[in-house]
Amino acid sequence: MNYITNDNLEVADKEVFDIVEAELKRQTNHLEMIASENFTSPAVMQAMGSVFTNKYAEGYPYKRYYGGCEFADQVEQLAIDRACKIFGCSYANVQPHSGSQANGAVYAALLKAGDKILGMDLSHGGHLTHGSKPSFSGQNYSAFYYGVELDGRINYDKVEEIAKIVMPKIIVCGASAYAREIDFKRFREIADAVGAILFADIAHIAGLVAAGEHMSPFPYAHVVTTTTHKTLRGPRGGMIMTNDEE
Repeated sequence: MNYITNDNLEVADKEVFDIVEAELKRQTNHLEMIASENFTSPAVMQAMGSVFTNKYAEGYPYKRYYGGCEFADQVEQLAIDRACKIFGCSYANVQPHSGSQANGAVYAALLKAGDKILGMDLSHGGHLTHGSKPSFSGQNYSAFYYGVELDGRINYDKVEEIAKIVMPKIIVCGASAYAREIDFKRFREIADAVGAILFADIAHIAGLVAAGEHMSPFPYAHVVTTTTHKTLRGPRGGMIMTNDEE
């Protein structure tokens, strides 16, 4: 097989092309009801298959280790500016490859091994990276949990009671399966009461936040992460956002 070619995928590698076509058919003929399996637009897929796949751009915009990054700088800065405008924050990092990676970066920056975190119990709708035992977040840090009541809602007074007992370094608000609005303002009050950092993971509701249909985590959360796919319907990736320069 000649890999140095200008041919399209069907000509260059028919086996892979057929698998891609089969997956397209599967996605087209099935209705996915979870945010992480959203069907992105052809424009997004076109951008993801661009010449930027050939370019190393290690570092940050205008502070790279490789030469020839002027256009990579432009497109990354555009993403940063758009994220800040959409979510109403001052700073954004758009380099994480996933929401889990973004969450890991937040923990690595703000915590030491063994520090306490308080997040939603996985069985109550939380996420693996919010302190679940199988996850790095539950193994590297001392994780404690809050949950939902029988009506499926968070009892914020109970969260505050737990926080005052645990005294966590970080309180994580956000979920992967919670059908109600998250009260970021109330979470910030709880965090302030115990001197904790409020970390909001809005991966599953980012599209609703961007559209103004859900309360924004800003200005309440100290740091916010999200994915770029799911309800935003972009490519798979993650973002870290904050109003704090440090």
